[in-house]
Formats: sequence, structure tokens, C-alpha cells
Amino acid sequence: MKSKLFRFIIYGLIGWCLEILWTGIGSLIHGNLLLYSFTYMWMFFIYGMGIFLEPIHNKIRNWNIYLRGGVWVLIIFLIEYSCGWALKRLLGHCPWDYGDGILSINGYIRLDFTVAWFFTGLLYEKVHDYLLILEDILNNKKYISNKD
Repeated sequence: MKSKLFRFIIYGLIGWCLEILWTGIGSLIHGNLLLYSFTYMWMFFIYGMGIFLEPIHNKIRNWNIYLRGGVWVLIIFLIEYSCGWALKRLLGHCPWDYGDGILSINGYIRLDFTVAWFFTGLLYEKVHDYLLILEDILNNKKYISNKD
């Protein structure tokens, strides 16, 4: 249980960092040299839910990278749409309302984010694998020591 909570927290923190980086780059692209960045508290929990996607990663880990990335895009769009819809019902507003642009679907997802989500899914695969290695090291007390 502790290891799952740890991974949930790591996924949430990485999600926050990605959001801050993404919005900061967006600020730069729009000429804001202050690199204004932001995220929402809700995003910690949404990204933390990556813990529930680990079984999918375990099933598809040997698939072609393009197929895996495509699976992640579809899953992330489904999660983003569902969470946006639920938050709008709960709060009266979706925190990341994308408006009614041509590539926006009901303001909850933007199809032009496909490439970003493709790589985010693949990044989370790597994070998942590294966290499992870290947990194995810590659980087996296989610490690297400088003592001879």
C-alpha cells in the first residue's frame, strides 16, 4: 500500500511539473518573458491516477512504440474529457476550459495536444519502470555504499 501511495504522489508531482513547464513554454511562445506558469490543485490527483494505468502499461510494454503511444493518447483523452466533464458538473466550470476552437471537443480536450499526450504517456511508462526499480532496491535493502 505504501508503495502505491508513493507512486501516486510521484505521478501527481510530475504532472504538476509538466503542467508548469507546458504553460511556461506557452507564455514564452506568446511573448511573455516572465514565463508565467500555472496549474490546478485538481491536476495533482488527476495525474496521480496514473497508478491505475500501470496494469495497462504492464500488458502493452512489449508493443510497438507507436501503438503504445496511440493507446496512451486515447486513454489520456478519455481521462481528460471525463475529468473535465465531472469537474464542470461538480464546480460549475472545467479548470482547463479549451473553449470552442476547431480542435477542441466540448472544451474538455484539444486534439492538437495529441503529440504532447503521446510523449507524456511514454514518459510515464519510464517513470513507472524506474519507480519499480527504486522500490525493489529499497525493499531488498540493496543500497549502494561507498564503504569498503
